[in-house]
Amino acid sequence: MADTYLKMDAEYCSQGDTSGKHNPKKIFKEAVGNYLIDENDIKYLDMQMFNSAANFGYKNSVYTQCITKQIDIMPCLAAEFMNENRILLSKKICDYMLEKYNVKGRVHFTVGGAQAVDDALKLAMNYTKNHGIITFEGSYHGRTMASSSVSSSYRYTRQFGSVIDTYRIPFPNCQSCAYDQKKDCDLYCVKQIRRLFESEFRGVYDTNSKESRYQTFLFEPVLGRGGYVFPHDTYFKEVFNLLKQYNVVTIADEVQMGFYRTGTQWSFEHYDIVPDIILFGKAITNGLWPLSGIWAKEEIISPKLWPIGSTHCTFSGHPLGTAIGLTTYELLDNHETISKIKKSEQYFSKTIQKLESKYPFIKRAQIKGHAAGLDLYLPNSNKPATEKVKQLIDMAITQPITVNGQKYGLILTAGGMFNNSLMLSPSVFIDEEDLNLFENLFESYIEKIFK
Repeated sequence: MADTYLKMDAEYCSQGDTSGKHNPKKIFKEAVGNYLIDENDIKYLDMQMFNSAANFGYKNSVYTQCITKQIDIMPCLAAEFMNENRILLSKKICDYMLEKYNVKGRVHFTVGGAQAVDDALKLAMNYTKNHGIITFEGSYHGRTMASSSVSSSYRYTRQFGSVIDTYRIPFPNCQSCAYDQKKDCDLYCVKQIRRLFESEFRGVYDTNSKESRYQTFLFEPVLGRGGYVFPHDTYFKEVFNLLKQYNVVTIADEVQMGFYRTGTQWSFEHYDIVPDIILFGKAITNGLWPLSGIWAKEEIISPKLWPIGSTHCTFSGHPLGTAIGLTTYELLDNHETISKIKKSEQYFSKTIQKLESKYPFIKRAQIKGHAAGLDLYLPNSNKPATEKVKQLIDMAITQPITVNGQKYGLILTAGGMFNNSLMLSPSVFIDEEDLNLFENLFESYIEKIFK
């Protein structure tokens, strides 16, 4: 049956999306817990969970109950009208920032991470009256025209051009430093940012008018598509202190790392900073509804500066999406939920550390919460194992392994500057049994590829 559908896909479906990453394309019929299931009832342990959107597991009953209830009450509503879920979810997010950081703000909803990036850029540009953006090399912020422009890959803009003036700086990757510095470099990368503002001839700052060409810093606290790379613990605090001197607005892109992916609500919370704007999406609805949005400080998003009609989306603040978002907060407000997440984190960390110690070609294994980035290199070499990582991903989805009478595969994804990084983002509820299965399957595949 899958072959029939794939023939139809070849004739009727656009081939311009990412479904062609797998050859042949893969069709699934069911998703439950930590698994995707195909038409042959082969179970695939998902170690990327819908690109870190389904943090709380597939077919989670609390979300099923929420959706059923909300459909019976109010299934949809035009964005020009308000519904109580929209207001209550905004309050939840704002209360968190006010109570924890003593910062008042407001929430603006939209759909999809890329659309949230677009709206955040509009918000920042409206506030600064400046259109220049600083971002990271290796960053990914989406595929709309604006978000493509500020994402780092030239592949995204080659066909369409770049519509935003963007200055890219290296991400602080201490395992593979862009400046070829040692780990005790005293944050040489921060010094390189500071020098940009010391002379007009570096093309960034006019020392006479005291105006910067770039007045917005859009960043992923943890580099996502760039390989799940975690910065030096004090890097962002140093950078924020520097950029504040030049009135640069800071935007944290938490679309992939938000909602306990790294063990906290926001990944920036590991670094003792508070951004001016926060982007969220994906896991706020556990991947069940394309709800995303922005939290911004009051002075940036006040009605005086951001009046009616500043931007709009038909599905923004949708009653069903915001109801699901409230369910996520109810889940995370439960002490038993957090305890379960923390217990899973510990075993996940031990599993990754065990793999790193066993296989010397894994030259970077960084972990926070349920996010792990592993850099794989050719054995006895400093050359990225790009092709072998691709083979590993393909093998894991095409060559299932029988364990206790059940056939299993693995869902893996790769990224990084050279596509040699495995980016692991399992459910935050993954248990010891499934992590043991992951270890078993991973070792079986990796020993075939790297034999």
